[in-house]
Amino acid sequence: MKYQIHKGTKQFGADVIFEDIQFEIRNTEKIAIVGRNGCGKTTLLKVIADIEHLDKGEIHAESALTIGYLAQTTFSNENALVEDELEHAFDKVKELGKQLELATTQMSEDPSEENMNRFANLQQRFEEMGGYTYHSELMTIFTKFGFQEEDLKRSIATFSGGQKTRLAFVKLLLSKPDVLLLDEPTNHLDIDTIEWLEGYVKRYPKAVVLVSHDRMFLDDVVDVVYEIEYGVMRRYPGNYTNYVNAKKSDLEQQKSAYVRQQKEIQRMEELIEKFRYKKNKAAFAQSKIKYLDRMDRIEDPKSDEKTFKARFTPNVRGGKRVLEVKDLTIGYDHPLCTVNLEVMQGQKVAIIGPNGKGKSTLMKTLMQQIPPLSGGFLLGHQIEIGYFDQELAQFDTTNTVIEEVWKDFPDLNRTEIRTALGCFLFSGDDVFKTVDCLSGGEKVRLSFVKLMLSHPNLLMMDEPTNHLDLIGKEALEDSLNEYEGTMLFVSHDRYFISKLATAILVIDDGKATYYPLTYNEYMHKEPIQVVSAKEVKVEEKPKRQINYGKEISKLEKKIEVKEKELEDLRELRFDPEYYHDVKKMDALDAQIDDVHNEIEHLMEQWEEYSELMG
Repeated sequence: MKYQIHKGTKQFGADVIFEDIQFEIRNTEKIAIVGRNGCGKTTLLKVIADIEHLDKGEIHAESALTIGYLAQTTFSNENALVEDELEHAFDKVKELGKQLELATTQMSEDPSEENMNRFANLQQRFEEMGGYTYHSELMTIFTKFGFQEEDLKRSIATFSGGQKTRLAFVKLLLSKPDVLLLDEPTNHLDIDTIEWLEGYVKRYPKAVVLVSHDRMFLDDVVDVVYEIEYGVMRRYPGNYTNYVNAKKSDLEQQKSAYVRQQKEIQRMEELIEKFRYKKNKAAFAQSKIKYLDRMDRIEDPKSDEKTFKARFTPNVRGGKRVLEVKDLTIGYDHPLCTVNLEVMQGQKVAIIGPNGKGKSTLMKTLMQQIPPLSGGFLLGHQIEIGYFDQELAQFDTTNTVIEEVWKDFPDLNRTEIRTALGCFLFSGDDVFKTVDCLSGGEKVRLSFVKLMLSHPNLLMMDEPTNHLDLIGKEALEDSLNEYEGTMLFVSHDRYFISKLATAILVIDDGKATYYPLTYNEYMHKEPIQVVSAKEVKVEEKPKRQINYGKEISKLEKKIEVKEKELEDLRELRFDPEYYHDVKKMDALDAQIDDVHNEIEHLMEQWEEYSELMG
């Protein structure tokens, strides 16, 4: 065990952020901390980084444990060259290199067994620390974060604030701490960089603790999830999808146990009431009263799943051809790309590609916020646009929430406005907050209120999931899946894209290429470029008939047995014998982990055989 928080409590004023939590970092675990916005995820990272301190509880850590956190990664001298600053991450490697050079000289002068052994040990340590590859590693990470080789020769002061943050991220990764803390690491990264970072974190030879709202990143990277909910922390082995399924199962089991116990309590109380005043049954009634007093009461389980409920509905259906873009060259002082595109009614087109290549510029051009450099576009008959701007710059920040909506929809009465706001969790006095006091997530929800009330048949959205927590993202996906209009949207959230997109527009290297494919098809099949969305033809892949039926049947039986074993073990978490004994609970968690891993292995085999069958 590298690091442990035992019965940790943190509060700000009267607000308890989390209470009596148990948290551990073991070996090279990749850990996700999840929960609603404001539940204390970032606070916990700051506690681990020793920026914040617990109000109660104990922290145990390995001696000389190094912990790296982006907020602590700073540049002491911004006039220094980037190359010099980043190379500081390899100071220990360089010092070892000097010792290796000295050992080489000593061995050549005196090839004694002692000198040869010393040289061999130093060489092994130098190789393990990446002494022969650190420069290429520096270049790989540096360029993956969007920098050019010549940027190494620039001083840090010449970069923008956002670029300095990315430089600090590069420095953090190069420093390779024993525990790497990442808070929303995929924010503002394009899909290519996210996928590279995903692979880097998976292969990172030490422990990682991260907070992220990127579900695909969590699914692909983490092997443990800690959830903070109502100030309580729970540990779930496996990735994000396993956590979602396990939490649902645990809630159902706890609810069932609670209902059973309530029925038992009611039965006991009825018996007590029936016999407590009868002389020959008084002792029996007293024994039942004592039994109830000693009973460990199971709490009614609750889960913080409150989220907005929206229904986006078009006022009018509009024409079949929604948007036609012809030779549209976009850019500011120079061309970024030229777009040819035809969008038909009901399509949901995701615009993807590296940062800075023109995705948001295309949206702004289509919204006539910036003029095209050449070419043009034409909207279809009765097309009404609803626009979501990732910069959230469309608000009058001096207005209250209710005033901000009312100014755009003056024909609605107060009840109608408040009902619409209530759908997006603005209730009570929330509607009288001024816009400048709203969080990023609240401003996003306020934008959605306006979109819902405008009833467009073409939704144009630029990074709509920014600032939303995981439950908020899922609520938006559900709403947009039911939307019968047309969508054109920019996103770096691969899970969101895979749930919604019926076609992909890739903008990169001055070109805009249209693929009539879902995101999963685009990622796993050889795409066919077409000019018109009407020409969509996706041929089905012929199935290979291989007889794996017996093996699959055997695996299904094994999986069924193991899942029953897992369910029985999880049921023990609610047994007082375990939840009152930390050691027993730890041993039970380890046993659950082992069975869970066995199921994962069996499922991988099952998927492999199923794919071979068809």
